[in-house]
Amino acid sequence: MVPLNYCTFEADRTSTDVAFGVFLIALGAVIGIAVGAGVNRIVGSGKGISSLTSEQNTAGTFKGTVIPFALLAPTLVILALFLYAPALDNLRLSTLLARLGTDRTAFVCVDNFTKLLEPRQNYGQTLYATFLISFFTVIIGLAISLMIAYVAYQPVRGASIYRTLLIWPYAISPPVAGIIFGMVFNEGAGIMNHLIRSGGGVPVQWLQSASIAPWTIIAASVWKSMGFNILFYIAGLQNVPKDLIEAAAIDGANFVVRFRRVIIPMLSPITFFLIITNITYAFFETYGTIDFLTRGGPAGATSTMIYRIVDNGLNQRDLGSAAAQSLILFSLVIIITLIQFRTSGRRVTYGR
Repeated sequence: MVPLNYCTFEADRTSTDVAFGVFLIALGAVIGIAVGAGVNRIVGSGKGISSLTSEQNTAGTFKGTVIPFALLAPTLVILALFLYAPALDNLRLSTLLARLGTDRTAFVCVDNFTKLLEPRQNYGQTLYATFLISFFTVIIGLAISLMIAYVAYQPVRGASIYRTLLIWPYAISPPVAGIIFGMVFNEGAGIMNHLIRSGGGVPVQWLQSASIAPWTIIAASVWKSMGFNILFYIAGLQNVPKDLIEAAAIDGANFVVRFRRVIIPMLSPITFFLIITNITYAFFETYGTIDFLTRGGPAGATSTMIYRIVDNGLNQRDLGSAAAQSLILFSLVIIITLIQFRTSGRRVTYGR
Protein backbone atom coordinates (compact mmCIF):
# COMPACT_ATOMS: atom_id res chain seq x y z
CA MET A 1 0.00 0.00 0.00
CA VAL A 2 1.36 3.42 -0.93
CA PRO A 3 1.74 5.78 2.05
CA LEU A 4 -0.71 8.67 2.02
CA ASN A 5 2.00 11.28 2.56
CA TYR A 6 3.66 10.20 -0.70
CA CYS A 7 0.38 10.54 -2.50
CA THR A 8 -0.63 14.06 -1.52
CA PHE A 9 1.33 15.51 1.39
CA GLU A 10 4.95 14.95 0.43
CA ALA A 11 7.10 18.08 0.55
CA ASP A 12 7.55 18.34 -3.23
CA ARG A 13 3.85 18.02 -4.00
CA THR A 14 2.21 21.08 -5.52
CA SER A 15 -0.60 22.98 -3.85
CA THR A 16 -3.00 21.58 -6.44
CA ASP A 17 -1.99 18.02 -5.52
CA VAL A 18 -2.48 18.76 -1.83
CA ALA A 19 -5.89 20.36 -2.41
CA PHE A 20 -7.03 17.46 -4.56
CA GLY A 21 -5.79 14.98 -1.96
CA VAL A 22 -7.71 16.78 0.79
CA PHE A 23 -10.81 16.71 -1.42
CA LEU A 24 -10.50 12.95 -1.94
CA ILE A 25 -10.05 12.36 1.79
CA ALA A 26 -13.08 14.54 2.58
CA LEU A 27 -15.14 12.76 -0.07
CA GLY A 28 -14.16 9.39 1.34
CA ALA A 29 -15.06 10.57 4.84
CA VAL A 30 -18.50 11.75 3.70
CA ILE A 31 -19.19 8.45 1.95
CA GLY A 32 -17.95 6.50 4.98
CA ILE A 33 -20.12 8.50 7.37
CA ALA A 34 -23.17 8.05 5.14
CA VAL A 35 -22.65 4.29 4.89
CA GLY A 36 -21.94 4.02 8.61
CA ALA A 37 -25.08 5.97 9.47
CA GLY A 38 -27.16 3.66 7.31
CA VAL A 39 -25.72 0.54 8.89
CA ASN A 40 -26.08 2.00 12.38
CA ARG A 41 -29.72 2.86 11.72
CA ILE A 42 -30.47 -0.76 10.78
CA VAL A 43 -28.40 -2.40 13.50
CA GLY A 44 -29.27 0.13 16.17
CA SER A 45 -32.98 -0.44 15.72
CA GLY A 46 -32.58 -3.76 17.50
CA LYS A 47 -34.31 -5.66 14.74
CA GLY A 48 -31.42 -6.27 12.36
CA ILE A 49 -31.55 -6.95 8.69
CA SER A 50 -33.51 -10.15 9.15
CA SER A 51 -36.47 -8.13 10.39
CA LEU A 52 -36.75 -6.47 7.02
CA THR A 53 -38.02 -9.76 5.62
CA SER A 54 -39.35 -11.63 8.64
CA GLU A 55 -42.05 -9.04 9.31
CA GLN A 56 -43.19 -8.98 5.71
CA ASN A 57 -43.44 -12.69 4.90
CA THR A 58 -46.32 -13.17 2.52
CA ALA A 59 -47.33 -15.80 0.01
CA GLY A 60 -44.87 -16.08 -2.82
CA THR A 61 -41.80 -14.76 -0.97
CA PHE A 62 -38.65 -16.71 -0.11
CA LYS A 63 -38.29 -17.66 3.54
CA GLY A 64 -34.59 -18.43 3.29
CA THR A 65 -31.57 -16.81 1.67
CA VAL A 66 -30.08 -19.74 -0.24
CA ILE A 67 -32.54 -19.84 -3.14
CA PRO A 68 -32.60 -16.04 -3.72
CA PHE A 69 -28.80 -15.85 -3.81
CA ALA A 70 -28.63 -18.92 -6.02
CA LEU A 71 -30.97 -17.25 -8.50
CA LEU A 72 -29.00 -14.00 -8.33
CA ALA A 73 -25.60 -15.68 -8.62
CA PRO A 74 -25.38 -15.71 -12.47
CA THR A 75 -26.25 -12.01 -12.66
CA LEU A 76 -23.87 -11.13 -9.83
CA VAL A 77 -21.03 -13.05 -11.48
CA ILE A 78 -21.60 -11.30 -14.81
CA LEU A 79 -21.73 -7.89 -13.11
CA ALA A 80 -18.58 -8.64 -11.15
CA LEU A 81 -16.62 -9.79 -14.21
CA PHE A 82 -17.78 -7.26 -16.78
CA LEU A 83 -18.70 -4.19 -14.70
CA TYR A 84 -17.20 -3.98 -11.23
CA ALA A 85 -13.82 -5.57 -12.00
CA PRO A 86 -13.14 -3.30 -15.03
CA ALA A 87 -14.30 -0.28 -13.00
CA LEU A 88 -11.88 -1.07 -10.19
CA ASP A 89 -9.09 -1.72 -12.68
CA ASN A 90 -9.84 1.63 -14.31
CA LEU A 91 -9.57 3.28 -10.90
CA ARG A 92 -6.18 1.62 -10.40
CA LEU A 93 -5.06 2.64 -13.88
CA SER A 94 -5.93 6.29 -13.20
CA THR A 95 -3.16 6.41 -10.56
CA LEU A 96 -0.49 5.05 -12.90
CA LEU A 97 1.74 6.40 -15.62
CA ALA A 98 0.89 3.77 -18.22
CA ARG A 99 1.43 3.72 -21.96
CA LEU A 100 -0.45 1.59 -24.47
CA GLY A 101 1.81 -1.14 -25.83
CA THR A 102 4.20 -1.38 -22.88
CA ASP A 103 4.03 -3.25 -19.57
CA ARG A 104 6.09 -0.69 -17.64
CA THR A 105 4.06 1.47 -15.26
CA ALA A 106 4.80 3.94 -12.49
CA PHE A 107 2.62 5.07 -9.61
CA VAL A 108 1.84 8.80 -9.90
CA CYS A 109 -1.08 9.04 -7.46
CA VAL A 110 -3.30 11.99 -8.43
CA ASP A 111 -0.99 13.45 -11.09
CA ASN A 112 -3.24 12.26 -13.92
CA PHE A 113 -6.06 14.30 -12.40
CA THR A 114 -4.16 17.42 -11.38
CA LYS A 115 -2.40 17.70 -14.75
CA LEU A 116 -5.79 18.30 -16.31
CA LEU A 117 -5.92 21.59 -14.39
CA GLU A 118 -2.79 22.89 -16.11
CA PRO A 119 -3.53 25.69 -18.63
CA ARG A 120 -1.75 23.89 -21.45
CA GLN A 121 -4.16 20.97 -21.14
CA ASN A 122 -7.08 23.30 -21.96
CA TYR A 123 -9.44 20.95 -20.13
CA GLY A 124 -11.84 23.80 -19.38
CA GLN A 125 -12.62 24.07 -23.08
CA THR A 126 -13.26 20.33 -23.17
CA LEU A 127 -15.78 20.65 -20.33
CA TYR A 128 -17.42 23.63 -22.05
CA ALA A 129 -17.72 21.77 -25.36
CA THR A 130 -19.14 18.73 -23.57
CA PHE A 131 -21.84 20.62 -21.71
CA LEU A 132 -22.68 22.85 -24.69
CA ILE A 133 -23.18 19.95 -27.09
CA SER A 134 -24.86 17.71 -24.52
CA PHE A 135 -27.26 20.35 -23.17
CA PHE A 136 -28.57 21.52 -26.52
CA THR A 137 -28.65 17.99 -27.93
CA VAL A 138 -31.03 17.00 -25.13
CA ILE A 139 -33.16 20.16 -25.06
CA ILE A 140 -33.52 20.68 -28.81
CA GLY A 141 -33.87 16.96 -29.47
CA LEU A 142 -36.74 16.49 -27.01
CA ALA A 143 -38.55 19.66 -28.11
CA ILE A 144 -38.44 18.84 -31.82
CA SER A 145 -39.26 15.18 -31.17
CA LEU A 146 -42.36 16.09 -29.16
CA MET A 147 -43.64 18.42 -31.88
CA ILE A 148 -43.05 15.88 -34.64
CA ALA A 149 -44.57 13.09 -32.55
CA TYR A 150 -47.70 15.16 -31.96
CA VAL A 151 -48.11 15.76 -35.70
CA ALA A 152 -47.41 12.10 -36.52
CA TYR A 153 -49.91 11.03 -33.85
CA GLN A 154 -52.80 12.66 -35.69
CA PRO A 155 -55.15 10.22 -37.50
CA VAL A 156 -54.20 10.67 -41.15
CA ARG A 157 -53.99 8.23 -44.03
CA GLY A 158 -50.64 6.45 -44.17
CA ALA A 159 -49.70 7.47 -40.63
CA SER A 160 -47.85 4.19 -40.03
CA ILE A 161 -45.60 4.88 -43.03
CA TYR A 162 -44.79 8.38 -41.83
CA ARG A 163 -44.00 7.11 -38.34
CA THR A 164 -41.67 4.44 -39.71
CA LEU A 165 -39.80 7.00 -41.82
CA LEU A 166 -39.44 9.26 -38.78
CA ILE A 167 -38.06 6.48 -36.60
CA TRP A 168 -35.52 4.90 -38.96
CA PRO A 169 -32.65 7.39 -38.26
CA TYR A 170 -32.36 5.81 -34.81
CA ALA A 171 -31.16 2.59 -36.47
CA ILE A 172 -28.23 4.42 -38.04
CA SER A 173 -24.92 4.33 -36.19
CA PRO A 174 -23.31 7.65 -35.15
CA PRO A 175 -20.45 7.34 -37.71
CA VAL A 176 -23.00 6.88 -40.52
CA ALA A 177 -24.85 9.95 -39.25
CA GLY A 178 -21.53 11.77 -39.40
CA ILE A 179 -21.04 10.70 -43.03
CA ILE A 180 -24.52 11.92 -43.99
CA PHE A 181 -24.07 15.29 -42.32
CA GLY A 182 -20.55 15.52 -43.71
CA MET A 183 -22.06 15.45 -47.18
CA VAL A 184 -24.76 17.92 -46.21
CA PHE A 185 -22.44 20.46 -44.58
CA ASN A 186 -19.34 20.02 -46.75
CA GLU A 187 -17.94 23.47 -47.49
CA GLY A 188 -17.27 22.84 -51.16
CA ALA A 189 -19.85 20.31 -52.32
CA GLY A 190 -22.39 20.22 -49.48
CA ILE A 191 -26.10 20.64 -50.05
CA MET A 192 -26.41 23.51 -47.56
CA ASN A 193 -23.73 25.65 -49.18
CA HIS A 194 -25.11 24.81 -52.62
CA LEU A 195 -28.48 26.25 -51.57
CA ILE A 196 -26.77 29.30 -50.10
CA ARG A 197 -24.82 29.89 -53.32
CA SER A 198 -28.00 29.48 -55.35
CA GLY A 199 -29.54 32.28 -53.32
CA GLY A 200 -26.54 34.53 -53.84
CA GLY A 201 -25.16 34.07 -50.34
CA VAL A 202 -21.66 33.39 -49.05
CA PRO A 203 -20.83 29.73 -48.23
CA VAL A 204 -20.61 28.94 -44.54
CA GLN A 205 -17.74 27.03 -42.94
CA TRP A 206 -19.96 24.59 -41.11
CA LEU A 207 -17.11 22.33 -39.97
CA GLN A 208 -14.14 24.71 -40.01
CA SER A 209 -15.53 27.52 -37.83
CA ALA A 210 -15.01 27.16 -34.07
CA SER A 211 -18.30 28.95 -33.38
CA ILE A 212 -20.41 27.00 -35.90
CA ALA A 213 -18.91 23.49 -35.73
CA PRO A 214 -20.44 22.62 -32.30
CA TRP A 215 -23.91 23.44 -33.66
CA THR A 216 -23.28 21.18 -36.64
CA ILE A 217 -22.48 18.37 -34.20
CA ILE A 218 -25.64 19.23 -32.24
CA ALA A 219 -27.74 19.09 -35.41
CA ALA A 220 -26.35 15.68 -36.35
CA SER A 221 -26.79 14.34 -32.81
CA VAL A 222 -30.37 15.64 -32.58
CA TRP A 223 -31.27 14.06 -35.91
CA LYS A 224 -29.72 10.76 -34.82
CA SER A 225 -31.62 10.62 -31.51
CA MET A 226 -35.01 11.92 -32.69
CA GLY A 227 -36.28 8.53 -33.85
CA PHE A 228 -35.94 7.07 -30.36
CA ASN A 229 -37.66 10.06 -28.77
CA ILE A 230 -40.48 10.15 -31.32
CA LEU A 231 -41.20 6.46 -30.79
CA PHE A 232 -41.75 6.93 -27.05
CA TYR A 233 -43.65 10.18 -27.40
CA ILE A 234 -46.10 8.65 -29.89
CA ALA A 235 -46.67 5.75 -27.48
CA GLY A 236 -47.24 8.25 -24.68
CA LEU A 237 -49.66 10.36 -26.71
CA GLN A 238 -51.75 7.29 -27.40
CA ASN A 239 -52.24 6.89 -23.65
CA VAL A 240 -53.29 10.48 -22.95
CA PRO A 241 -57.02 10.39 -22.03
CA LYS A 242 -58.95 12.19 -24.73
CA ASP A 243 -61.70 13.14 -22.29
CA LEU A 244 -59.23 15.40 -20.46
CA ILE A 245 -58.36 17.21 -23.69
CA GLU A 246 -62.04 17.52 -24.61
CA ALA A 247 -62.91 18.82 -21.14
CA ALA A 248 -60.19 21.46 -21.42
CA ALA A 249 -61.50 22.47 -24.85
CA ILE A 250 -65.05 22.79 -23.48
CA ASP A 251 -63.70 25.04 -20.71
CA GLY A 252 -62.38 27.38 -23.40
CA ALA A 253 -58.69 26.39 -23.39
CA ASN A 254 -56.99 26.96 -26.72
CA PHE A 255 -54.50 24.56 -28.28
CA VAL A 256 -51.46 26.07 -26.54
CA VAL A 257 -53.09 25.88 -23.12
CA ARG A 258 -54.30 22.31 -23.69
CA PHE A 259 -50.86 21.26 -24.86
CA ARG A 260 -49.07 22.93 -21.93
CA ARG A 261 -51.55 22.11 -19.17
CA VAL A 262 -52.81 18.67 -20.19
CA ILE A 263 -50.59 16.88 -22.70
CA ILE A 264 -47.14 17.82 -21.38
CA PRO A 265 -47.96 16.88 -17.73
CA MET A 266 -49.40 13.55 -18.88
CA LEU A 267 -46.17 12.88 -20.80
CA SER A 268 -43.94 13.74 -17.83
CA PRO A 269 -42.95 10.10 -17.04
CA ILE A 270 -41.83 9.56 -20.64
CA THR A 271 -40.06 12.93 -20.74
CA PHE A 272 -38.25 12.08 -17.50
CA PHE A 273 -37.10 8.76 -18.96
CA LEU A 274 -36.02 10.38 -22.23
CA ILE A 275 -34.03 13.07 -20.43
CA ILE A 276 -31.96 10.40 -18.67
CA THR A 277 -31.39 8.35 -21.82
CA ASN A 278 -30.61 11.42 -23.92
CA ILE A 279 -28.07 12.67 -21.38
CA THR A 280 -26.32 9.30 -21.60
CA TYR A 281 -26.43 9.46 -25.39
CA ALA A 282 -25.11 13.03 -25.53
CA PHE A 283 -22.21 12.28 -23.20
CA PHE A 284 -21.13 8.91 -24.57
CA GLU A 285 -22.48 8.16 -28.05
CA THR A 286 -21.54 11.32 -29.94
CA TYR A 287 -17.95 10.19 -30.40
CA GLY A 288 -18.52 8.61 -33.81
CA THR A 289 -20.22 11.71 -35.18
CA ILE A 290 -17.51 14.04 -33.87
CA ASP A 291 -14.69 11.80 -35.07
CA PHE A 292 -15.94 11.79 -38.65
CA LEU A 293 -17.10 15.41 -38.93
CA THR A 294 -14.52 17.47 -37.04
CA ARG A 295 -12.10 15.14 -35.18
CA GLY A 296 -12.46 17.40 -32.16
CA GLY A 297 -11.65 20.57 -34.06
CA PRO A 298 -11.43 23.27 -35.03
CA ALA A 299 -9.09 24.29 -32.21
CA GLY A 300 -10.76 21.85 -29.82
CA ALA A 301 -14.21 23.44 -30.19
CA THR A 302 -15.88 20.02 -30.52
CA SER A 303 -13.46 17.99 -28.41
CA THR A 304 -15.85 16.58 -25.82
CA MET A 305 -14.83 14.49 -22.84
CA ILE A 306 -15.60 11.16 -24.50
CA TYR A 307 -13.71 12.17 -27.64
CA ARG A 308 -10.70 13.27 -25.60
CA ILE A 309 -10.73 10.04 -23.59
CA VAL A 310 -10.56 7.91 -26.73
CA ASP A 311 -7.99 10.22 -28.33
CA ASN A 312 -5.71 10.17 -25.26
CA GLY A 313 -6.05 6.44 -24.76
CA LEU A 314 -5.71 5.17 -28.34
CA ASN A 315 -4.02 7.89 -30.38
CA GLN A 316 -1.71 9.36 -27.73
CA ARG A 317 -1.43 6.01 -25.89
CA ASP A 318 -1.73 7.67 -22.47
CA LEU A 319 -3.85 5.12 -20.64
CA GLY A 320 -3.46 6.72 -17.22
CA SER A 321 -4.80 10.09 -18.34
CA ALA A 322 -7.64 8.45 -20.28
CA ALA A 323 -8.62 6.41 -17.20
CA ALA A 324 -8.61 9.52 -15.01
CA GLN A 325 -10.78 11.43 -17.47
CA SER A 326 -13.20 8.51 -17.75
CA LEU A 327 -13.67 8.58 -13.98
CA ILE A 328 -14.40 12.31 -14.14
CA LEU A 329 -16.93 11.74 -16.92
CA PHE A 330 -18.56 8.89 -15.02
CA SER A 331 -18.81 11.03 -11.87
CA LEU A 332 -20.37 13.92 -13.79
CA VAL A 333 -23.00 11.68 -15.37
CA ILE A 334 -23.85 10.17 -11.97
CA ILE A 335 -24.14 13.62 -10.36
CA ILE A 336 -26.31 14.99 -13.18
CA THR A 337 -28.53 11.90 -13.06
CA LEU A 338 -28.97 12.16 -9.29
CA ILE A 339 -29.83 15.85 -9.57
CA GLN A 340 -32.34 15.00 -12.29
CA PHE A 341 -33.95 12.36 -10.09
CA ARG A 342 -34.07 14.73 -7.11
CA THR A 343 -35.57 17.66 -9.03
CA SER A 344 -37.53 16.58 -12.07
CA GLY A 345 -38.56 13.29 -10.49
CA ARG A 346 -40.77 15.16 -8.01
CA ARG A 347 -42.73 16.78 -10.83
CA VAL A 348 -43.43 13.53 -12.65
CA THR A 349 -47.10 12.51 -12.62
CA TYR A 350 -47.83 8.81 -12.98
CA GLY A 351 -51.53 9.01 -12.23
CA ARG A 352 -54.29 9.40 -14.78
